Amino acid sequence: MIPCRRYGQSDIEVSALGLGAGQIGDARLDEASVGKLLNAAVDAGITLIDTARGYGLSEERIGRHLARRRSEIVLSTKLGYGIDGFADWTGPCITAGVEAALQRLQTDRIDIVHLHSCPAETLARGEVIAALEAAKQAGKVRAIAYSGENADLDYAVDCGRFDGFMASLNLCDQRVIDRVLPRITGKGFIAKRPSANHPWRFAERPLGDYCEEYWLRWRAMEISNFGHAWGEIAIRFATSVPGVSSAIVGTANAANLAQNIEWFGLGPLPDYQIGNLRAAFLQHDRDWIGQI
Repeated sequence: MIPCRRYGQSDIEVSALGLGAGQIGDARLDEASVGKLLNAAVDAGITLIDTARGYGLSEERIGRHLARRRSEIVLSTKLGYGIDGFADWTGPCITAGVEAALQRLQTDRIDIVHLHSCPAETLARGEVIAALEAAKQAGKVRAIAYSGENADLDYAVDCGRFDGFMASLNLCDQRVIDRVLPRITGKGFIAKRPSANHPWRFAERPLGDYCEEYWLRWRAMEISNFGHAWGEIAIRFATSVPGVSSAIVGTANAANLAQNIEWFGLGPLPDYQIGNLRAAFLQHDRDWIGQI
């Protein structure tokens, strides 16, 4: 089974490997297959399920297929926008967003709620954070968090009002290791994109693809996979970093999920391999900011 780690100083325990549920929001997917995937993840020991308001049918499907297993899982969602009748990134939108998520997820509380890529200037006005704090005080949310990158993430960290954070962390996106994790001791941290969008799939530069920037970084770093599958190295690297509560893998494919679980089960990378990967990023870093 997948071990759990404490989410910061909260009483929340999350599986060290989590499921990013963005892809299961695709309306074209077969409903039965989605239900099978979600239950297989929980059966394998994945307790952290991460979703968002912007992920199509994701929240609704998680509620439909996992409500009966609520005591076995930790629900994380992201919000701040897309609620009819409310302006995005306002206090009322946050409040209504929490209520909508509770209904879609078929639960009476959400373990972790993130403000989803909220700009620093909006955070500075205070009302969106205050609305999340009120939801926590009302018992509808257990931990309030921020998901984002770069200067916006810096502001969220420095304001001191969040219980945890989510940001990109992988072989090709390592800045948070030195810039953020040392500043959030006692806070939860969820690493997204631990597999860097799989740039090794492409022999040539994938122009216009979601992973194009990571492909450029990966090639520039000239790193070794030490004779293992790249996906294995990526998963074991991200989950080896001190301060990471969980790394979430996004997939709607049961075989891919099983493979990631198997790779994780091989344990942390040896120190010398981690050192090699860290040194390659630092050596070749050309203002490689976190990918949104």
